Amino acid sequence: MNAGLLLRGSPGQVIDQATRVVALVAFGLALLVLLTYWAVRRQIIPAFGWWPRFVRSWSDPVLRPLERRLHGAGGNPQDAPLWLLGVTAVAALLVLAAVRWTFGTIALLDSMRGADWRAWLGLAVVAVSSVLSIAILVRIVGSWLGAGRYRAWMRPVYLLTDWLIEPIRRRLPGFGPIDFSPFLAYLLVLLVRSALLGLLERTG
Repeated sequence: MNAGLLLRGSPGQVIDQATRVVALVAFGLALLVLLTYWAVRRQIIPAFGWWPRFVRSWSDPVLRPLERRLHGAGGNPQDAPLWLLGVTAVAALLVLAAVRWTFGTIALLDSMRGADWRAWLGLAVVAVSSVLSIAILVRIVGSWLGAGRYRAWMRPVYLLTDWLIEPIRRRLPGFGPIDFSPFLAYLLVLLVRSALLGLLERTG
């Protein structure tokens, strides 16, 4: 979708800027937690000083579940602040992408009044490929966080992507603990999208 379409719409622009501010604040807070825990572990500041206690008072409800998950997966619970920063960054990018895609789609649909069938077919290709790409990215991030297909909020993601990823996984040789099938599926979606849009342009 053309990002410029979003910026010309006043409501979309306001929401986009507000989302950016919230994402930046969330990332800043996660970075603050990471730096505070790092300073405590390096004994730069006392563990029970007023600042670490203040940071723990609002970060513990988020860090405790991450620490339990890391411990259950055999990882180091002390890495929870670093995971929090990574998860916050990825979540912020996904939310920003979703907001821009939503308002970009609304603006694009409004601008396509009277367009021919090729333009509408191209829009359908872009929309379907975008939904698939986002679902694959959510599936990849979810697998890193231990959220599999049996989590209620992940079931639609697996339903959308299994038909594409599972055949690739069955034909792909093993690479140890790393599963490359979602990455290959993501690249395949981009290649098919590019090929179809190119074909539509040549028929124009």
